[in-house]
Amino acid sequence: MTTTHRSRPPDDYRLLVPRDWFRIDLMVDRWRPQLKKFVDQQATRRQMSTDAGRELWASLRNAVETGVSQGALELYLRTDVVAGTGAPATLMVSLLPMRDALHASPEEFAQALQGREEGGATVSVSSLPAGSCVRVSTTTALDYYVEMPGGAGYILLSFTVPLSGVESPLGELCEAMAGSLRWIHNAAPQEQR
Repeated sequence: MTTTHRSRPPDDYRLLVPRDWFRIDLMVDRWRPQLKKFVDQQATRRQMSTDAGRELWASLRNAVETGVSQGALELYLRTDVVAGTGAPATLMVSLLPMRDALHASPEEFAQALQGREEGGATVSVSSLPAGSCVRVSTTTALDYYVEMPGGAGYILLSFTVPLSGVESPLGELCEAMAGSLRWIHNAAPQEQR
């Protein structure tokens, strides 16, 4: 007898992200040089001033350090930063383990998030092909807390769209990226008899 995919946690996930988004693996200690490379490329390409480059570096570094301390796995940065502007559109993927007594249903999780979210945030329970999720949106941010199979917790897809906002073609792209999430299960283990 084998364990079904829905009853056990996934081994990994797959997410479709456009090729022009720069990926930084936050699971390795090399994320600082990767982030610096992105900032240097943008500063050169967009002819940013030294101060604007430093400001971009500081804001992205601070966001990554906070994300890493909270379980972030990877960061994607849209590479078409406009000269003189702040941070680019981003996607940070984080793991939120919630097993056994800590596990909350999407409805319970949405209720808890509703109480913590600042005014103006819309919190709802919805569904993606990967499963049930809690969607939290503001004018410039879109978060999907997608429930993982097997009661393992949630994976958080946290999008920021500082220039165009969530109600834009870029916001629609973020929605499509979230809809592309799929779970990967390696060969199912055999149950012990």
